[in-house]
Amino acid sequence: MTGRTPGARPEPDAQEPVGFGPPPAPFGPDQGPRLRPRSRSAGAVAAAVAAVVAALLLIGGGAYGLTVRAGVGVPGPPAAGPSGSPSVDQGDGKGPGGTPAAYDPNAGIRPGEARVWLRDNQAEVAGSGTSQYGPWRVGATVVAAISNGLTAYAVADGQEKWKLPLQTPLCGVPPAPSATGVLVVAVKETASDTSRCTHLQQIDLTTGKAGWKVPVPRENEHDTSVEFELAISGDTVAVARPAVMSGFSVTDGRKLFGTSKTNGCYPSAFAGGSRLIGIRHCPDPNDTRASGQAMVEELDPATGSARWSHKYDPDWTVGRVLSMDPLVIAAHHKDKKTWNIKAFAADGTVRSQTNPGFGVSGRCNGFGNASGFQECYAAAADADTLYLGAGKPGTSLGIDDTNQVVAVDLNTGKERWRSAEQPKGRTMWPLAVEGGRVVVYVSPGSAGEAGAVVSLAAADGAAQPVLQSPAAAAGAQGVFYPHGLRAAWADGRLFLLNGRVYSPEPRKASRAILSFGK
Repeated sequence: MTGRTPGARPEPDAQEPVGFGPPPAPFGPDQGPRLRPRSRSAGAVAAAVAAVVAALLLIGGGAYGLTVRAGVGVPGPPAAGPSGSPSVDQGDGKGPGGTPAAYDPNAGIRPGEARVWLRDNQAEVAGSGTSQYGPWRVGATVVAAISNGLTAYAVADGQEKWKLPLQTPLCGVPPAPSATGVLVVAVKETASDTSRCTHLQQIDLTTGKAGWKVPVPRENEHDTSVEFELAISGDTVAVARPAVMSGFSVTDGRKLFGTSKTNGCYPSAFAGGSRLIGIRHCPDPNDTRASGQAMVEELDPATGSARWSHKYDPDWTVGRVLSMDPLVIAAHHKDKKTWNIKAFAADGTVRSQTNPGFGVSGRCNGFGNASGFQECYAAAADADTLYLGAGKPGTSLGIDDTNQVVAVDLNTGKERWRSAEQPKGRTMWPLAVEGGRVVVYVSPGSAGEAGAVVSLAAADGAAQPVLQSPAAAAGAQGVFYPHGLRAAWADGRLFLLNGRVYSPEPRKASRAILSFGK
């Protein structure tokens, strides 16, 4: 992980549940890096582009080399990486003189590098900070949410487009809005810290306008909670809380289904998107001290009825849904200190299962993170392969150093290839699969390198550069800690969101959202 930037806020607790952010998803074809400056002759442009690409492909001298070890051990070509310049201020996240407003992440930008925009949190929040959700790309804006409201920024330059305050705090946020850009969130009854989570609020992310607001009826006398787990699939927003679940129409807030009938397996969470996946816990009726079994099921979004279900062996905990289509789920067994990956066919049968020989972040197998079942931002999949940010197994089931990408065959459960390990402090996050290539974010390094985006050939991991941020942006990027970061890749642009933000203070900036791209 990157070191703490001077003047930045302390890191959030690595074991803290970080909410319900969306998994990154492809939003368009891979168009490659745009390296052309605006006012140059064709010859000058070609020379500048060649110089930048050559710098990106250097190995050593402050740059990183990205090679891939395929299944037969054949290395792939080196790929893009930041190459720092001694004459460029690397930045500390605050800027010259310690004044946040004076900091320019584009200082010393070179031809071909992707221009960065950065916005800090300006809202007053609790002293311990507040969770931040998103980023959601909707048209020409990207939206983020904190406990007391939502803010939309222009994709191109980060300028604020609209702001929507909430009357009572958020207490549940789905990973992603509907296909039409409509979000439904849960809000508390009052602004009190101990207030219950009681209502659903519709928000149109294209306009920033609030729509319907409805109470969530209690399913039984025990149905009370301070937090909901939400997921949107089609026109349904599914609501899970301890032991009960219900579904509502995204369009008009009508209740579609509800349940207090558990059939021995209590609902606990949902995952949404192209399908609706329910997660249940099934206690052992003969042994109240046993941990029981986990169950996953695909549900009909309109009725809540199960299309199929699958039970895990006793003592296994479902941790994360890594992909919805195809469906891939990570689970762990804390006593045996092992974890597995299961891929499911359309009818719910197990397509493949593997106990990986590599480690992943707790955000990607659920270890130490009890909520947010689509909270892994370092996973992408195509029809036959899962791509994961990974590293050497550690003493814990969740590791910090995910400094390579591993490709797992979903038909066999076997590894297809691994990328080479990156230098200390640099993590690799697969974000999407586009045009037969895996888009990967490479975080800043401990030596001051700035973040970059590269792509790996899905077939063999052959690498090539996509985007390189300026060296001066490394300081700001370094405070987006991997275990709290939320990320999205959309139309050739990367969005990074801090999972926790703080009130503004003199000489201290709480970095909220950063973006670079085409």
